[in-house]
Amino acid sequence: MEWFAVSPLVVVALFFVAVAAAFIDSIAGGGGLLTVPALLAAGLSPAQTLATNKLQSVGGSFSATLYFIRRKAIDISKQWPNILMTFCGAMLGSLLIQHLRADLLRQILPLFLIAIGLWFLLMPKLGESDRAARLSGFAYALVGGGCVGFYDGFFGPGAGSFYALAFVVLAGFNLAKATAHAKLLNFTSNLTSLLFFMFGGKVVWGLGLVMLLGAFCGARLGARLVLSRGQQLIRPMVVTVSVIMSLKLLWDSHGQALIQLLAH
Repeated sequence: MEWFAVSPLVVVALFFVAVAAAFIDSIAGGGGLLTVPALLAAGLSPAQTLATNKLQSVGGSFSATLYFIRRKAIDISKQWPNILMTFCGAMLGSLLIQHLRADLLRQILPLFLIAIGLWFLLMPKLGESDRAARLSGFAYALVGGGCVGFYDGFFGPGAGSFYALAFVVLAGFNLAKATAHAKLLNFTSNLTSLLFFMFGGKVVWGLGLVMLLGAFCGARLGARLVLSRGQQLIRPMVVTVSVIMSLKLLWDSHGQALIQLLAH
């Protein structure tokens, strides 16, 4: 399926969906809640949807990362171990997902996302300022980069929140700084996964590039707000997105069973 096989109205709609999704994603993660259903509604197969979504996600995460680097919010010279381990983790996850089912992870992921939301909600001082790091160097790169990168390559939803949480809890970053660095590693794992989808020939390039442009614009707007509004914006959005993602994943897994139960 090529992008011109759908109506111009659908193409325009997907562009603006990507703008909104990348705006949310650059602040709190979870932009796939908008883009994946939109791509499926446009007529793409599930495999094409996941591959094309990674393409537009690369545009958004790259835009936000570039903005943060230019504003000196990220010192990239200190992040190469994290980048390397994130790349390795995402590569392994992308390879493994082709041979294993992600059903178990889909069942338990809502619990992790609810825990993240509650953590930020019930701990108002979390990420308020920089603190002493619990892990650093290779140890942090392995956990905060490699493990989360593996998850992003294997499954993906909420990866941005997991990157940010790791920087806050383990590296001791404040919330705005953690969100900025999370986008760098999110870009790394997105790009790694995209490469594997490209080899599989599943990317719908026309639609994906239109959405990539939209994501680039939306992420730039979100990144500006991260640095200007900081914790007062990020915290409520992380809590909200975590809850919404949890409910959606629970519905995807158990919605039909619930409908049948209520019908009886």
